[in-house]
Amino acid sequence: MKIILSGIGGHMGREVLALAEKGVRNAIISMGIDKMGYDGNIPTASDYAAAPADGDVIVDFSHHSVTAELLDYAVVHSLPLVLATTGQTDEEKALIKQASEKIPLFFASNFSLGVALLIGLAKKTAEVMKGADIEIIETHHVRKVDAPSGTALSIAEGIREVRPELTVNCGRSGFGKREENEIGISSVRMGNIVGIHEVRVCTDNQCITLKHEAFSRALFAEGALAAAEFIIGKPNGLYDMKAMIE
Repeated sequence: MKIILSGIGGHMGREVLALAEKGVRNAIISMGIDKMGYDGNIPTASDYAAAPADGDVIVDFSHHSVTAELLDYAVVHSLPLVLATTGQTDEEKALIKQASEKIPLFFASNFSLGVALLIGLAKKTAEVMKGADIEIIETHHVRKVDAPSGTALSIAEGIREVRPELTVNCGRSGFGKREENEIGISSVRMGNIVGIHEVRVCTDNQCITLKHEAFSRALFAEGALAAAEFIIGKPNGLYDMKAMIE
């Protein structure tokens, strides 16, 4: 499959390139798009509107600020899109939903199979341990700009599917006790940590801790390539890790 790689010059873009060079999923990076430029040997455009469409699918690891331009590019050229960038605003998420009516669009906050399993386990635990206090602690490298992480928010939303009365409290501070029906999310940024997500579900008498740790960014690139292979040929619509796993 021929991939147009958006964000080719970034950390994750280079991870995708490395896997493609190894022949993973028979992926070929046919061209790149990156507003910051790219110093490699892949043909690369810096402007979405003027970029050609030499590929079967777009894989995006750029920045959420280019969401509108990227979606326009994908829709104009009728290309399926794997959106692996996080941190989108509510307005940008609305644009993603609109675009999915015109193209097949794969959107996930985390492209790790392990994280998908973590969300499922967290939902089941919260459902069984009714009334338990729930906290999510996410840790990433110092370069990550969005907090809380998209994965932490996805975990919280998954839990709220089985306990809709819960509200999310990000970055607790100041004075006042913990509210009864809340999911607390704490964000830690340090060093070169790829990603750690921990869910604690506690009652007065016991506590269950669920934890996923990523050791290499390559796992996210590998997941994005799997998603690209999955989405080619699919009907228009919004797809995620759950849809691919099932």
